[in-house]
Amino acid sequence: MIRSVLRSLLLTATLAVVPAAAQVPVTPPVPALPPVPLVDPQLPLPTLTSAQQRELAKLIAQDEVAQGLSRTPRTDLESLDGPSLARVALDHARAVHGGRLMPSDFQKDWGIRPVAYDPLPGFTDAAARDKLTTWVRSLPPPYQGYDTLVEGLARYRRIAAAGGWPMLTTAPSFGSSGAAVAKLRERLAIEDPDLSGTGDRFDADLLEAVRRAQRRYGLNPAGQVGAQTLAALNVPVEQRVQQIMANLERWRWLPPTLDRRRVQVNIAAAVLTAFDGDKPIMSMRAVTGRPGNETPMLVSQINSIVINPPWNVPTSIATKELFPKERANPGYLKRNGFRVIATPDGGKRLQQASEQSALGRFKFDFPNDFAVYLHDTPARAGFSKFDRLASHGCVRLEKPEDLAKLLMATTPEWQPEQIDAALAAGKTVRAKMAEPVSVYLLYWSAFAGANGQVGFREDPYGWDGKLAATVERRSAAQALAAK
Repeated sequence: MIRSVLRSLLLTATLAVVPAAAQVPVTPPVPALPPVPLVDPQLPLPTLTSAQQRELAKLIAQDEVAQGLSRTPRTDLESLDGPSLARVALDHARAVHGGRLMPSDFQKDWGIRPVAYDPLPGFTDAAARDKLTTWVRSLPPPYQGYDTLVEGLARYRRIAAAGGWPMLTTAPSFGSSGAAVAKLRERLAIEDPDLSGTGDRFDADLLEAVRRAQRRYGLNPAGQVGAQTLAALNVPVEQRVQQIMANLERWRWLPPTLDRRRVQVNIAAAVLTAFDGDKPIMSMRAVTGRPGNETPMLVSQINSIVINPPWNVPTSIATKELFPKERANPGYLKRNGFRVIATPDGGKRLQQASEQSALGRFKFDFPNDFAVYLHDTPARAGFSKFDRLASHGCVRLEKPEDLAKLLMATTPEWQPEQIDAALAAGKTVRAKMAEPVSVYLLYWSAFAGANGQVGFREDPYGWDGKLAATVERRSAAQALAAK
């Protein structure tokens, strides 16, 4: 059961409408990281037999590659003595279970941290019972979404080993034929097992394959091969492998279990999904932070919903955007419902009245260090766009009233009739929820469905290349520490 958690999130994400795909940023070469001590040498380690050492060396070499911690298997493990290999095994267990990054590797807006994990008791028991293979296989995150992405990693590595895919320079259209069509068909068939890779006619089968590819990449599935579709198809397979590796690492940061009632936002896809257990019960488009105003990754709890909220404008927005508009066009602030409020330090801040608030009619509060929240918006046109990364970091919602009524379902005093009455009254009300609901702001730019197909989204913040490179550098440093 636990392996199926988040499976539905991945399936709904494949249908999300998101920014056009582009080449995944490549992290430039950086100096190697210093090795980190593997395990306290004073800790009592299990004694391994010669057969167990050989088994464990082979398991770790294979698993490090399979889990996306390294691109190539280590070749030094069989030369290590028993205690050294045991320390490597414990280090590998921590990396697979909770991620390879050290605390200093996390950016501030990567606000999710893996739960502390001590692999020694399980390792000791596995060695005593001669169950090392079972122990290694139990280490990854307990989610089917992670498992299917591991399978996707192996598949894209096989594609890379076979030479990757051809680069496309011409965009053929439906009904045409010739070399450009044959090349397009060949390219699509490498990722799409339902399409034959031979033929030079742009027929109905090829049209449907183009649409499937566009859905996998989060593009408009119109079937027309335009510049955006060509850009997505021309991302090199090596960069897709890197993208998958980065997303596997982010899976390892999640807690070992997810709360039954929860709201999840895929920042990269700009989609919100509400869950009851493993079942998605509501999904909607969102608008997330534009590059430069990134929406952070975090885990928190929604405790209350503000109905008819005013907008307390962040100082940065007031200084950089609103006060300049007032100077250029006197009266702008008053016309748009803003009032200037003096601050204790002699400064000033802006508040926009609830009648004209940029937050719309609902604000979903949850404690976090980034001052972000979910909210409504009077600007509805943004939800019809494919590029929906346009906010200052908060998450705008397509159907906030539906979400508010869903989350308040277990709060007797805030049933739909009471919410409707509060909206009609126009007064600002903070409605406290009887049962807080967990909220996860996550960044999935690669995910695999139950059918094995991997979907990709643009890496709008450039986080994938940096993260994948750091994981590999840390793995290389840890290999040095064992010598």
